[in-house]
Amino acid sequence: MFSLISSRLRASAIAVAALGTTAALAAPAGFAQAAPSDTAPVAARSAGATTATTTAAAPAAWAAGTRAYLVITAPGGTSAVSGSVASKGGSVFATYDAIGVIVAHSTSTSFASAMRTVSGVQQVGATRTSDVPADAYNPALPANPAQSTTTLTESNRWDMTQIKADQAWAVTTGSASVKVGVLDTGVDDRHQDIAPNFNAADSASCAYGKADTRAGAWRDVGTHGTHVAGTIAAAKNGKGVIGVAPGVKISSVRIAEPTSSLFFAENTICGFMWAGDHGFKVTNNSYYTDPWQFNCPDNVDQAAIIEGVRRAQEYAEGKGSLQVAAAGNSNYDLANKTTDSESPNDSTPVTRTITNACIDIPTELPGVVTVAAQGNGGAKASYSNFGNGVIDIAAPGGDGASGVYSTLPGGKYGNMNGTSMASPHVAGVAALIASVNPTFTPAQIRDQLGVQATDRACPSDTRCKGTTTKNGFFGEGAVDALKAVGGTTPPPGAYFENLTDVAIADNATVESPITVSGVTGNAPATLEVGVDIRHTYIGDLKVDLVAPDGSVYTIHNRAGSGTDDIVQTFTVNASTEVANGVWKLRVNDNASQDTGTIAAWNLTF
Repeated sequence: MFSLISSRLRASAIAVAALGTTAALAAPAGFAQAAPSDTAPVAARSAGATTATTTAAAPAAWAAGTRAYLVITAPGGTSAVSGSVASKGGSVFATYDAIGVIVAHSTSTSFASAMRTVSGVQQVGATRTSDVPADAYNPALPANPAQSTTTLTESNRWDMTQIKADQAWAVTTGSASVKVGVLDTGVDDRHQDIAPNFNAADSASCAYGKADTRAGAWRDVGTHGTHVAGTIAAAKNGKGVIGVAPGVKISSVRIAEPTSSLFFAENTICGFMWAGDHGFKVTNNSYYTDPWQFNCPDNVDQAAIIEGVRRAQEYAEGKGSLQVAAAGNSNYDLANKTTDSESPNDSTPVTRTITNACIDIPTELPGVVTVAAQGNGGAKASYSNFGNGVIDIAAPGGDGASGVYSTLPGGKYGNMNGTSMASPHVAGVAALIASVNPTFTPAQIRDQLGVQATDRACPSDTRCKGTTTKNGFFGEGAVDALKAVGGTTPPPGAYFENLTDVAIADNATVESPITVSGVTGNAPATLEVGVDIRHTYIGDLKVDLVAPDGSVYTIHNRAGSGTDDIVQTFTVNASTEVANGVWKLRVNDNASQDTGTIAAWNLTF
């Protein structure tokens, strides 16, 4: 079963599973338009001295018409202007002096224009077109869901084999000293697959723009953040699923507000400042900063949002934190912007003309790794945003019925599709890189992601611009966990793969070739044959490995009656075969009614 979330959360269809059951999740009331794609994937954009402090008394009680503003000064200059906030009809809610940002509240419609006249104030901008919720002044703690145990056991999922995370674990599963921040809707820290790696000491809520460190404030007000967290670092404990980096630590910084699940600029600023001050090596950001899908510098409010969030990201990076972000799910060319019809999403959206000067934040900020989504097999996901010079790298996000399977609150598991699901794969690989290269700076991790990515050329689609090594659909290529961590500990044996889909028709025999070169002598007695065959009845199938001289090694022979798919690594004694040459995976379908696809296969010598 599937249900839709909103177009601003960069994820889409969900199926939830616990103890083998499935249930549909209804969309929360605050979620709105679905992204324009065939499957309606949506956009989830789901303690140091410099942490936010309150420098003037906040209102004693909420009042209708309260709006939030960013008041921007030179870094270190907030105290000189904070006194003017009250005299101009506002109150200071939080201050980030290290970057020169005050979060102010006011019911006065002239507050912003009045503050712009104050000496030392560089910019002022409203962060929303709706009222600040009353909950901001006395936030309720998110629900603490009852936990279900699971009979599900870990397996090699398509997304993990596609990025070779299962092979990278032979090098490292990640270091417990590496902290990854999930800036999202929150995380269910009691989930059986997340609890072993959860770091409560560095978790908080940044909803409304000020850190709330009460126990449980970080918990999920939806499902999105828990799903993201599992993709990054679900524990390798025999239960449910395994994350890309199952040995690192996860911290939750909830930046989504309850009910609406919107991610306003002050929340994002708080999240980035928290990441910098708490030593996060990587953060994942599968959302865009509400209420504007794109913020334009010729609008005084949006210019302040851009500047405030940019400074916070720069601060976090300066403290050693790399930000990874989802590109979005509107199948939109970010390198050729023309219109925005989804903003503002906290009131009434209007269609406006925009240019490339308008940016999606945080994903288009300098230094942020922008991630596009791939489907099973590696093609661009139908919904994924794209853009030459904007997309940095691509990763599995799922598409259609082939979603990304991960954790959900309450001990559950389920599928989601979206660039929200692609981004945490890259964040997880970044955490693995940091684990094997503990002195790497954010820039070095970012470079390593690109250098080790597997080049993917543009398909026959005129929208894809660029070269094989860097283009608008895949950036520098598909993220590769094995190559990303292989610089210090080379993986054993040479590796070859074929990611081209081959259709398996009824009562037919098909083959998929791999050309092996550069390997000395014969194949090993432990030749690994990785197979990803999608078929609705594998009892129909006989699968053979055909050596270059025509010798046939049967690896599957009509077993698995009533079972779907063969996603497995087989070991073949091919020691009598010369390694170099054309090897083939031959699949023979022996019955009618059920068909499928060779999605991918590989050889490791």
